[in-house]
Amino acid sequence: MRKQSVILRTAAHVLLPLLLLFSAFLLLRGHNAPGGGFIAGLVASAALALYLFSLGIASARHALGVDPRRLIGAGLVIAIGSALPAAFFGDAFFTGRWLTLDWFPSGPLKLGTPLLFDLGVYLVVIGSVMTIVLTLAEAEERPDAPSNEGD
Repeated sequence: MRKQSVILRTAAHVLLPLLLLFSAFLLLRGHNAPGGGFIAGLVASAALALYLFSLGIASARHALGVDPRRLIGAGLVIAIGSALPAAFFGDAFFTGRWLTLDWFPSGPLKLGTPLLFDLGVYLVVIGSVMTIVLTLAEAEERPDAPSNEGD
């Protein structure tokens, strides 16, 4: 791996938590306003890709915390599972269902199946993009990788 600049490494350390926080904001706001699981997953993947480019593959894998292919599977299970509550109530497939929790002094909290679906999409997007980015980065680092120097 080539040595990266101090500015890039420092920026990656500062931007990773900020971009992940913005990603969570987009995810939670998505089913009521612009945003959602797809764009939130892309923002989170961009944050992790920046981390990979600045600190290396091992650091990015450590920051991700799990094999990205597992995220794809978990996301698919959650997204498909978000359709099950409607089936138990005899509604059409993927009909939105909400649960209201009155435990909070600030007011009721409404949780719905559209948020579960967005969470599944979020995990699938992060898993897919990071699988591609990590695979390409690892292929470039291998000593047996073809070189473009003669082109």
